[in-house]
Formats: sequence, C-alpha cells, structure tokens
Amino acid sequence: MATQFTVSTGSGQGARWKRIVPPLAFFALIIALWYVISYLVLEPGKQFLLPPPHEVIIDGFFVPETREDILSAAWESFKVATVGLAIAFVLGVGQAILMSQATWIENMLYPYAVFLQTIPTLAIIPVIGFWFGFDFGARVVVCVIIALFPLIINPLKGLLGADPGLHDLFTLRRAGRMTRLVRLQLPAALPDIFTGLQTAAGLAVVGAVVGDYFFGRGAIGLGLLIARYSSRLEAAEMLATVLAACGLGVLMFWFFGMLGRRIVGRWSEAWSR
Repeated sequence: MATQFTVSTGSGQGARWKRIVPPLAFFALIIALWYVISYLVLEPGKQFLLPPPHEVIIDGFFVPETREDILSAAWESFKVATVGLAIAFVLGVGQAILMSQATWIENMLYPYAVFLQTIPTLAIIPVIGFWFGFDFGARVVVCVIIALFPLIINPLKGLLGADPGLHDLFTLRRAGRMTRLVRLQLPAALPDIFTGLQTAAGLAVVGAVVGDYFFGRGAIGLGLLIARYSSRLEAAEMLATVLAACGLGVLMFWFFGMLGRRIVGRWSEAWSR
C-alpha cells in the first residue's frame, strides 16, 4: 500500500509539471522573441513602436498615474462585460430551452442564431450608437451580440444530448415536459452550459473593449484608453493596457472554468481534469 501511494503521488506531480512547464516554456519563447524584435529587428529610431517587455511593465504598471488609469478602465470594461454576459446568458439559455422542446421551434430559430454569429459587429456599431447612445448601454449591446452564440449552441447541444434511456424512463413514469426539463435535460446540459460560459466570458470582454474603442465616448474603458495611448504614440502604455484587457479575459475564463469544475467536475468526465 505504501508503494502504491508513492507511485500515485509521483504520477500526480508529474502530471502537474506537464501542465505547468509547457505554458511557461512557450511564454519564455514569446518574451525572447519580443526582445529580439525590439533590439535586433527594429531600427533604433523605430524601437518606440515595440518597447521591450520590461519597459511595458514598468511604464504601464509601476507608474502610479498610468496604473490608476488602467485599473479604472479595467473596472469599467469589467462592468460592461459582466452585464453583457449576464444578459447573453439569460437570452441564450432561454432560446436553447425553447429550441430543445420542439423540432419546429429549433428549425425556426436555429438559422437566426447562426445569422447572429455572422453579423459584422464593427460595421453596425454606428447604428447601435444611434439606437442606444454611445455609453454603457450601447457597449452592453455589443457584448451581447458577440457573446450570445456560444450560449445558445452549447446549452442546446447539452439539452438535446440527454441520455435516451433516461428519456424512456421518464416517459414510463409519465413525467411532464417541465419535470423532464428540470430533472433530466438541464442537469445533463450543465457541462455544455459551462463550456459556453467560458467561451462567452472571453468574448464579452472583447465586446466591451471593441465597443469602447469604436464608440469613443462616455466612461473610459480599456478600449478608449488603448485608443488614447495609440493616438499619442505611447506604445508602452498602450501595450500595458492591451495586456490588462487580455488578463481580464483570462480571469473571467478561469473563473467560469473553476466554477464548472466545482459544480460538475465530480461527475462530468470533461470537467474532472
């Protein structure tokens, strides 16, 4: 028994290292390439276009004024992304439930879900601004449009993928439509719902930044801050803001991943890793 425990612990540590080492090695490669481009590829007079990593970190996060601007903008973008994601979740899961209840409803709504995914959001941003203003509400609309599709398709896949044998059992027990939905289909769809949430969380941050960048009005979010630094040719501050936007997206993605593992990881093979 002691030998088995030692082997299991070693294999667990090995698996942990296999998860940690490759991302760190790839990150080191990216940083090395960044330094090579900054110091060896770009001419000295053009190095301001891509400052080396340490300058981006110092100028963006260690200068108090810049750090406060980035954190304040990140908070504004976080609020927009969170509200947009919540609305997209309600609309998406609600539509997926409707589509799962009848084939004719699915056939009626599915093409429009696909159509929504193909909308050139940047092209209709001026129209969204005219309809909803150019501040918080309009940015939320952009988030909803961008984040909605995975919150329709993934839950629908889970709702329709419930075990047919269990469906037969519910039929034998003469379960009603609502009982079947609540006790069978929704629990079966939870892994796919969290997959959709993870994807949509990152897209919501993209929507918040894109909307903020192109509307260019109202409270200063990450997109508007990027535009301002770009117009001033403050590349280090601009790249630091981009890194903050990436970090916000990763944070939201990680949060829903952690939540999914906590809720469905004990019985879902896909979420138990």
